[in-house]
Parts: sequence; C-alpha cells; structure tokens
Amino acid sequence: MQIQHIGVVGAGQMGSGIAQVCAQAGLTVTLVDVHQAALSRARDTIARSLARLVKKGALTQADADASQARIAYHDAPTELAHCQLVIEAATENWEIKAQLFARIASVVNEQTILASNTSSISLTRLAARVPAAHRVIGMHFMNPVPVMPLVEIIRARQTDDATFAAIRALSERLGKTPVSVNDAPGFVSNRVLMPMINEAIFCLHEGIASAGDIDAVMKLGMNHPIGPLALADLIGLDTCLAIMDVLYHELRDSKYRACPLLVQMVDAGQLGRKTAKGFYGYES
Repeated sequence: MQIQHIGVVGAGQMGSGIAQVCAQAGLTVTLVDVHQAALSRARDTIARSLARLVKKGALTQADADASQARIAYHDAPTELAHCQLVIEAATENWEIKAQLFARIASVVNEQTILASNTSSISLTRLAARVPAAHRVIGMHFMNPVPVMPLVEIIRARQTDDATFAAIRALSERLGKTPVSVNDAPGFVSNRVLMPMINEAIFCLHEGIASAGDIDAVMKLGMNHPIGPLALADLIGLDTCLAIMDVLYHELRDSKYRACPLLVQMVDAGQLGRKTAKGFYGYES
C-alpha cells in the first residue's frame, strides 16, 4: 500500500509533531482533536517548528509553507473517513485509547491501517477492540518527533505482514529509522528508560542528591544529552507515571513500583514543562 493520506488523532505535543513530519514528507494530513484550543496550539507549534527549520537553513520557506498547507485541522472524527492510515496520539490511558480506536474504526473502512503512538499499552488488546484486527500496529515516535530519528514499530499478535511492511516503508519515507519490537509492556524504549527515570526520582526522594546534580551525573558521567529528571519534565510526569503503572501491573514485579514522589507531583498537577513546574521551573 502506498500511503498518501494520514489522519492523526490528538493534537498534543506528540500528535502535532507526527503531523508535521508527515506533512514535511509530502503526505496529506488530517489532524483531529475534540478541543479547538488544542488544534490552535498545534497549528502554532507546527508553525514555530517549521520556522526554526527555515532559520537553520534546513528547509526553504516555500517548503515550510507547503508543509503547513498539507495539514487540515478538524474537531470531528468523521473527517478521517478517507485516510489510509490513522495514528492515534492521545493520552496514555487504556480506556481513552480503546474508546478512540473503536470510534476511529467506525468511520474508516476496513483497509485503513490503525496505528497507536502508545508508549506502553498492549497493541494486542487494542486490536481486539476493532474489526479486521490484522491492520492494527504500534508506531511509537520519540519526543520531540521532528528531531528524534527512532520509531518503534510494535506488532500486535494479530498484525499481518502487509501492515507491518507498509508502516516500515512509511517510517523510512518520513526519514525515521524503524525498529521492530514485539508487543510487551513498555516495549524496549520505556522498558529500559522509565525504570531509570523512576530510580533517579527515588534518588531525589531519598535526599541522595539534588535534581541538578543527579542530572549532571548522567550527562557528564554517562554522556546522556539530557538528565533523567529534565527528560521526565519534557515527557510529562503524568505520562511517566502512567507507563510505570502499566509496567507494574502487567509484569507484576515490584521493581516497577512508581516512586512516591512521582505520584505526589502528579497529584499536585506538577507535570513538568506542560504545567511550567516539575523537577525544574519553566515559568519564563
């Protein structure tokens, strides 16, 4: 299948990034979110991101304008009816994603590939919620999407070879490096990353070092480009907690228990960059 028209559901940080890279690759994009404010923020975010690429000389102004023109912004899922692929990029919550998949499946045809950008949730379980389960697959983009080259492609138990081949080819067309991963809690990226972030939070919780010093150890000693606590702020502490909870409940291993400090910060609404307060402050 030669995919040309893509739908993206969810106009947050990940959804807007996915829409941008697809539009830059010459694809027609329908970006859907039930909240007009989210669509407005996504439009502005994409415009700023493209402007930065133009300023760096990585993109011409004409290409930036053409990319923006390929994205249509809608609040009605029915606008996805003619898409060949729909990528769900909603909140990392099983109930929300299951309901969305069922809603999307009800407006597209059974040849439309249904992909999820989930960070940890079972694709096999999502596939079981829709007709023609063989067309369900995971496309886990990294944040920020326009910058990071990796896409984890996760096969549900039901995913067929044709769907996998189409998504692998599309990922390469987007300029990404696809890595094939079997369906398992957290896949590879978050099975490794989130326990490290959680352990860094435990170090802070237990008073072993300050947030800045913990991050400095990992940046200067382990050559990480960003420290784990700053990365958690970028990802969103609510997302980090949701992934840790999936790992804990699915694998039934206490080593995936979320740090109490992480739970408290999420309860307090201190979610990182998106709320201007997390392990660091972002008021400016």
